[in-house]
Amino acid sequence: MIIDIILPLSLVFIMLTLGLGLTINDFTNLIYAPKAFFVGIINQMLLLPIVAFIIISIIGLTEEMAVGVMILASCPGGVTSNIITKLAKGDTALSISYTAVISILTVITLPLITGFSMQHFMGVNAPELNLISLCLTMFLITALPVLFGMLVRSKFSAFANSFEPMAAKISTLLFIIIIIGALASEWHTFINNISSLAPAIILLMVIMITIGYNSSKWFSMNNQQAVTVAIESGIQNGTVGITIGNIILNPQSGLSLLSIPSGVYSILMYFICLPFVFWYVKNIHK
Repeated sequence: MIIDIILPLSLVFIMLTLGLGLTINDFTNLIYAPKAFFVGIINQMLLLPIVAFIIISIIGLTEEMAVGVMILASCPGGVTSNIITKLAKGDTALSISYTAVISILTVITLPLITGFSMQHFMGVNAPELNLISLCLTMFLITALPVLFGMLVRSKFSAFANSFEPMAAKISTLLFIIIIIGALASEWHTFINNISSLAPAIILLMVIMITIGYNSSKWFSMNNQQAVTVAIESGIQNGTVGITIGNIILNPQSGLSLLSIPSGVYSILMYFICLPFVFWYVKNIHK
């Protein structure tokens, strides 16, 4: 019961914090950078799930782990991608714009990809999934808090500006608690699957960061835009993946098996993305 309540509420707060840092301009800014927008959208919304599906099929994960990775690959970026983009001296405004738009779009795309993945990988063992209900749940715990945060910022900008730094710290703490809870509650499952799960997740991140960076260069984007697209292509909101996995396959205690890949990813992400950031800052962005 505690997990059922705390986990969704934590995600709501994290998404609210994201909304507090957004304005309408973060959406309209993409109109002035259509090339960067479409390349980033195609990478994250189309190529990412396809690459994840191919990797899963080659490596051969268990049913639940395969669906969990597909859920992860369907998640939007989050505050983490914005922070890492800033560290990499990328285009932070572009990163925030991606996060804003994709957080709205995944209300529809995540349930659809998840439904397909469950039928493909789990077959008759797949739990019953109401797509309309999952879309509504996604809207309530992701899109609505973002929109409410934007409303608060537009109406009470002084409060939003003063509260946002504290809210960001609280969100980080909640994120850490969620990851620890995800792994601790299913520690044996984590250990039994880490040998296949970690290579799949690492491969997914490396491939998508590479695709993101090179696709930007193919379309003659500047270095700031290239590193931003690379980071957005390779980083997802693990908290969304953990929460959705738990909603779909709700255990009597602890977290769902479908949540384990997102929990593992949320740790491995830093070991893959941060070295890329340091390499980029040292060798390219001067």
